[in-house]
Amino acid sequence: MKMIKKTQWALLSLLFFACQNQADTPQKEDPNNFQFLEITIPELQEGYKNGQWTIRDVMAAYSNRIEAIDHNGPQLQSVIVVNPEALAIADSLDQIAPENRGPLHGVPVLLKDNIDTQDQMATTAGSRALAGSMPLQDSEVAAQLRAAGAVILGKANLSEWANFRGQMSSSGWSGINGQTKNPYVLTRTPCGSSAGSGVSVSANLTVLAIGTETNGSIVCPSTANGIVGIKPTVGLISRAGIIPISYTQDTAGPMARTVADAVMALGPLTSQDPRDGKTAANKGKALQDYTPYLKKDGLKGKRIGWFKAAFGTHATTDSLTLKAIAVLKAQGAEIIEIDQINERSTGGHSFQVMLTEYKAGLNDYFASLGPNAKIKNLEDLIAFNKQDSVELKYYNQAYLEMALEKEGLDSKEYLDHLEALRKGSRDNGIDKVMATHQLDGFVAPTGSPAWSIDWLNGDNYHVSSSSPAAWAGYPNITVPMGDVHGLPVGLSFFGTAWSEPTLIEMAYGFEQATKARIVPTFRAWDSE
Repeated sequence: MKMIKKTQWALLSLLFFACQNQADTPQKEDPNNFQFLEITIPELQEGYKNGQWTIRDVMAAYSNRIEAIDHNGPQLQSVIVVNPEALAIADSLDQIAPENRGPLHGVPVLLKDNIDTQDQMATTAGSRALAGSMPLQDSEVAAQLRAAGAVILGKANLSEWANFRGQMSSSGWSGINGQTKNPYVLTRTPCGSSAGSGVSVSANLTVLAIGTETNGSIVCPSTANGIVGIKPTVGLISRAGIIPISYTQDTAGPMARTVADAVMALGPLTSQDPRDGKTAANKGKALQDYTPYLKKDGLKGKRIGWFKAAFGTHATTDSLTLKAIAVLKAQGAEIIEIDQINERSTGGHSFQVMLTEYKAGLNDYFASLGPNAKIKNLEDLIAFNKQDSVELKYYNQAYLEMALEKEGLDSKEYLDHLEALRKGSRDNGIDKVMATHQLDGFVAPTGSPAWSIDWLNGDNYHVSSSSPAAWAGYPNITVPMGDVHGLPVGLSFFGTAWSEPTLIEMAYGFEQATKARIVPTFRAWDSE
């Protein structure tokens, strides 16, 4: 296979950036000349089955591409570290007989670097405070992936502390790995906080990635990077061994280039884990295989609420949305316009709940690292950031400091906010609206095209529809619906608790009718 060498990329970069303002740009070697470009999980596994390639071949190819594309070339900075054990794991998996292979056999996967692995890779949350921090055991997500036969290829960059550290942050920036770049236009945001996960999948640095979301952190980097993201019902996937923000809203979820690939990963990630009490609720509801719901006619007969809260705020996104609505109707869906879902105070209650749970969750996580851990509590983290030369260079740690002032999980203030959040987002929110209008789910644009990276002023969201599902802890699937001057935009499908099967039917039906995914070409500027 043809790979791009480091020295080639260095020369190409010098030529390109020296001539970027000239009319005739020097010819660049195609970074997408890659044997496994846009390969799907079934295609990959068919190659293993017929002997076309080995798992070692695949892992070596992706490792080389990460070096060429991510660490050199366009320098996407989406991958913090490649697993030193990846090739050894590949060799062992190559020896497994076909009848004993798991559902994700030989699939390379990158984990957002707030997900623990007990191996030779640290888990940092992107923070220099956790540089070299080695968890004492695998997260449940990592354990489930290994059991399914996946190869954990490495750790992906993220918005530091999952973008809940301070004000005016830039999505995709971390003290550990710097700024992750959007593979479509390198000056544009990758969105966060699962920025590296989204970019690495889109740029074909991996087949699958796992992100985490509290509010928007799976679906936003998925829409900005032109891929599929599944944010499941809270409790479907264990959060044990994931650096937390909110016990109420946090979840992990798969990110892939197709709905089918993301769905193939969803089932193996589900479990009932005594380390995460939320997973007890998935008994009788979680499935180990969601692929039967990949139906091309999955939109037929569906009643879908079009959540219009953001309509009229961004013209090009509105235009794409109208085209998507037309597709839904053409595929047999009935569309009901919905102006409001949640009580207006819901967001404020969510923020207060997050702050209180953040303090408790972080302190519990630091304790899990053992007595020799450098950072032992939230106070230590705040103190480290104040003396570090990098951590507070571009934005502050206001949310950490606000969390420190909160009382415990048994305080009246917290319990009142938690109850109000549940009523506003569920009883008087999604559940009420769905029942009133007899809906199967909702659609809305996931976001607007990626904005320019700005370390001084922070993120500039124009459109976002993640909050209703995030506040409620309910599922949300985003699928590419088109692009604006080569910048992708996604359509979100969300609904009530445990409605993943229905949402998968709708998302897959839409994807198959549109095929809107485009391959990034790593433009340096919008004008190219």
